[in-house]
Amino acid sequence: MREEDTVCVGSDGLQYCKVCGEAKEAFFPEGGFMGMKKHSRQCACDRKAYEEEQKYFKDKEHRELVNRNTSICFDESRMEEWTFENADMSDAVMHTAKNYVDNWEKMKRNHIGCLFWGPVGTGKSFIAGCIANELLKQEVTVKMTNFNTIIDDIFPLADKTEYINALASYQLLIIDDLGVERNSEYALGIIFSVIDRRIRSGRPLIITTNLPLKEIKSETMLDKRRIYDRILEMCTPMYVGGTSKREAIASMKMEKAKTLLNTNRGEECE
Repeated sequence: MREEDTVCVGSDGLQYCKVCGEAKEAFFPEGGFMGMKKHSRQCACDRKAYEEEQKYFKDKEHRELVNRNTSICFDESRMEEWTFENADMSDAVMHTAKNYVDNWEKMKRNHIGCLFWGPVGTGKSFIAGCIANELLKQEVTVKMTNFNTIIDDIFPLADKTEYINALASYQLLIIDDLGVERNSEYALGIIFSVIDRRIRSGRPLIITTNLPLKEIKSETMLDKRRIYDRILEMCTPMYVGGTSKREAIASMKMEKAKTLLNTNRGEECE
């Protein structure tokens, strides 16, 4: 639409918006300014268009930041689907995880982390992923990884301290599947360095593990004991029990496969 179609000149000589009726010009105070008597101003339509433009660019910047942080956070794209929207929120631990996110500022300020422990396949990693994805939406920097990946990444590096400091810099660090990594002296040394540096950073840490809490607390091997003591120092243990979700999913897929195969077999016989 042409400007002349939306603007008219009032009896005072100022331009007015035909849509909202507000003036698009205003007089300078008496005496004018550098020989000019009038200056432009935003009418309601202009202000609305400006606000919408600012919101568009702000939302775009937010989406790009979240997408970038998400790609850094996860090693596998499927983890991006681990959200509270896709979870059973009647589960007590899942509800606690949501409360952790809702109180994130307090958790961060008091350096409070979580240790999700329990049998294999009960959804510990999924719970941690839900926390990560929800915080990523709030532009919180999160890294979810495991010690096998960390050890492999760090092995060829000349400056291992820089890598460990980078892990400590994320607002939330999630270490998945503690206990499945190698038990060599070198590996345990790296694990201790990562955990110790994280604690000294004052930032929260979340751990998931299949190790029983009793075993963690009663560990006698000195190198492991140092690691577990550090973890228990800042992570509140939360038991994740129930039936194995992996077994349930596998069973469901098996039944579906049988149904499809039997159906196809019947069609072939015809």
